[in-house]
Amino acid sequence: MDLCALCSRQSRGFGFCLHLRFDRYPDHRFCSQACLKAGTRLARRSNGMIDKSPMERQAIRDARQPLAEALGELGLLAAFQDRSAGEIDRLIEACIDGFQASMRAQADAGVAPF
Repeated sequence: MDLCALCSRQSRGFGFCLHLRFDRYPDHRFCSQACLKAGTRLARRSNGMIDKSPMERQAIRDARQPLAEALGELGLLAAFQDRSAGEIDRLIEACIDGFQASMRAQADAGVAPF
């Protein structure tokens, strides 16, 4: 059961994805037009994301250094030198979103985690 991204009630077919770019931004489900309108405003202000907790924001910032280290080890760091912190955070969020989506899909398909 999908929950509303704002109020956590059951979603009812209302959805939003920034620029309709499902490959790049998270999609959000809502229970009503009122939650859809409010959630859309939030997502547009925060690059497609809504309602990140302070802990989530800090975790994304904390992930920048390990990402930079991995890029350096792979010889890819130069390609990211001129990117903003927001752009780097978007890469991190995309990895997190992809990981979570895969875990949910595997669980839905009956794959056991052991």
